[in-house]
Amino acid sequence: MYVGRTDDLLQRVTEHYLNRGKPETFAGKYYCYNLLYYEETPYVLNAIDRENQLKGWRRSKKEALIEERNPNWKFLNSEIMEWPPVDPFHRGDFYND
Repeated sequence: MYVGRTDDLLQRVTEHYLNRGKPETFAGKYYCYNLLYYEETPYVLNAIDRENQLKGWRRSKKEALIEERNPNWKFLNSEIMEWPPVDPFHRGDFYND
Protein backbone atom coordinates (compact mmCIF):
# COMPACT_ATOMS: atom_id res chain seq x y z
CA MET A 1 0.00 0.00 0.00
CA TYR A 2 1.50 3.31 -1.10
CA VAL A 3 1.43 6.33 1.18
CA GLY A 4 2.80 9.61 -0.07
CA ARG A 5 2.41 13.36 0.11
CA THR A 6 2.24 15.89 -2.69
CA ASP A 7 1.30 19.47 -3.35
CA ASP A 8 -0.36 18.42 -6.63
CA LEU A 9 -2.48 15.27 -6.33
CA LEU A 10 -3.56 15.22 -9.98
CA GLN A 11 0.04 15.44 -11.16
CA ARG A 12 1.18 12.72 -8.75
CA VAL A 13 -1.59 10.31 -9.78
CA THR A 14 -0.77 10.98 -13.43
CA GLU A 15 2.95 10.33 -12.84
CA HIS A 16 2.20 7.05 -11.07
CA TYR A 17 -0.09 5.96 -13.90
CA LEU A 18 2.43 6.82 -16.61
CA ASN A 19 5.21 5.03 -14.67
CA ARG A 20 3.23 1.81 -14.23
CA GLY A 21 5.33 -1.27 -14.84
CA LYS A 22 8.64 0.56 -14.38
CA PRO A 23 10.56 -1.35 -11.71
CA GLU A 24 12.80 1.56 -10.70
CA THR A 25 9.99 3.15 -8.67
CA PHE A 26 7.81 1.62 -5.96
CA ALA A 27 4.62 2.88 -7.58
CA GLY A 28 5.74 1.66 -10.99
CA LYS A 29 6.90 -1.73 -9.81
CA TYR A 30 3.65 -2.44 -7.96
CA TYR A 31 1.27 -0.61 -10.32
CA CYS A 32 0.20 1.84 -7.59
CA TYR A 33 -1.92 4.36 -9.43
CA ASN A 34 -5.45 3.70 -8.21
CA LEU A 35 -6.44 6.27 -5.62
CA LEU A 36 -8.47 4.89 -2.71
CA TYR A 37 -8.08 7.61 -0.09
CA TYR A 38 -6.63 11.07 0.28
CA GLU A 39 -6.57 13.91 2.75
CA GLU A 40 -6.04 17.61 2.17
CA THR A 41 -4.37 20.23 4.36
CA PRO A 42 -3.15 23.73 3.55
CA TYR A 43 -0.04 23.29 5.68
CA VAL A 44 2.94 21.32 4.38
CA LEU A 45 4.30 20.57 7.87
CA ASN A 46 0.98 18.99 8.83
CA ALA A 47 1.10 16.92 5.64
CA ILE A 48 4.62 15.72 6.43
CA ASP A 49 3.61 14.77 9.98
CA ARG A 50 0.52 12.93 8.74
CA GLU A 51 2.48 11.07 6.07
CA ASN A 52 5.00 9.91 8.66
CA GLN A 53 2.19 8.86 10.98
CA LEU A 54 0.44 6.81 8.28
CA LYS A 55 3.68 5.19 7.15
CA GLY A 56 4.17 3.96 10.71
CA TRP A 57 0.81 2.23 10.81
CA ARG A 58 0.19 -1.46 10.18
CA ARG A 59 -1.60 -2.32 6.96
CA SER A 60 -4.75 -3.29 8.88
CA LYS A 61 -5.00 0.19 10.40
CA LYS A 62 -4.57 1.81 6.97
CA GLU A 63 -7.29 -0.46 5.58
CA ALA A 64 -9.64 0.59 8.39
CA LEU A 65 -8.98 4.25 7.57
CA ILE A 66 -9.82 3.68 3.91
CA GLU A 67 -12.98 1.78 4.82
CA GLU A 68 -14.23 4.68 6.97
CA ARG A 69 -14.54 6.96 3.93
CA ASN A 70 -14.50 4.47 1.08
CA PRO A 71 -16.14 1.25 2.33
CA ASN A 72 -16.41 -0.27 -1.16
CA TRP A 73 -12.78 0.48 -2.02
CA LYS A 74 -13.89 2.41 -5.09
CA PHE A 75 -11.08 3.88 -7.19
CA LEU A 76 -11.38 7.66 -6.86
CA ASN A 77 -9.23 8.64 -9.85
CA SER A 78 -12.11 9.53 -12.16
CA GLU A 79 -13.78 11.56 -9.40
CA ILE A 80 -10.86 13.97 -9.12
CA MET A 81 -9.62 14.07 -12.72
CA GLU A 82 -10.10 12.91 -16.30
CA TRP A 83 -9.24 9.23 -16.32
CA PRO A 84 -7.12 7.73 -17.68
CA PRO A 85 -4.73 10.66 -18.01
CA VAL A 86 -3.17 11.49 -21.35
CA ASP A 87 0.58 11.17 -21.70
CA PRO A 88 1.66 14.59 -23.02
CA PHE A 89 4.45 12.98 -25.05
CA HIS A 90 2.33 10.31 -26.75
CA ARG A 91 -1.08 10.37 -28.33
CA GLY A 92 -3.37 7.44 -28.90
CA ASP A 93 -5.66 5.14 -27.01
CA PHE A 94 -3.19 2.58 -25.67
CA TYR A 95 -3.41 3.48 -21.97
CA ASN A 96 -6.44 1.39 -21.18
CA ASP A 97 -4.81 -1.50 -19.37
